[in-house]
Amino acid sequence: MRLPKITKNFEIGYFAPFTWQFWRALIICFCVLNIVGHWLEIPYCLAMDALFDIVADDYDVWTDPWYHPYWVYGSGAAVMTFLIEPFKEHMSARRKALWGAVLESFVYAVILSMLLELIIGWMVNQPDELGVYPYWDNSQLPLNIFGQAWLVNDIFIGLVAMLYVWLIFPFTCDGLSKLRPTIANGIFGFVVGGFIACCLLAYIPWH
Repeated sequence: MRLPKITKNFEIGYFAPFTWQFWRALIICFCVLNIVGHWLEIPYCLAMDALFDIVADDYDVWTDPWYHPYWVYGSGAAVMTFLIEPFKEHMSARRKALWGAVLESFVYAVILSMLLELIIGWMVNQPDELGVYPYWDNSQLPLNIFGQAWLVNDIFIGLVAMLYVWLIFPFTCDGLSKLRPTIANGIFGFVVGGFIACCLLAYIPWH
């Protein structure tokens, strides 16, 4: 199958939350990215540890089996779909050059990531009386924001968001739309069933 050319018209029209096609593509992306995100966490942690020495030796990513879902990635994809995808489509329709829409949506994604990291940190990651953070500590890192958010993370998340909203989600929607409904729904069932199997393997003690 020939991949569609990325144009302004190709990037518009996928945010259709009142259609089955939209939810089918979103649920597939949610399931797949929960697993693939786990795999991508490994090289990212290796890089961050080499550069900043911030990843603990007993961090779960080193020991979790390959099928263990990392929910932050699937959930992040859902958030990107609802908050960045419509913004991207609006910018694509409004701007003459596609690169301008890409740049503007990237800035929006980085700012959104920073705000979410700050808000979540202020809610659940407050330091104790000794100044120890319970979940993460960005206070000693360069480019940290109020000790909670970290601009390096936010830029990385913004890049991942661009890859998702400009390529992964549109290609998923477009690819499924070119298939017969029974085949597209069959793929949906296969992916969801495989993800459920991964969850059962990960969370049910079998020994």
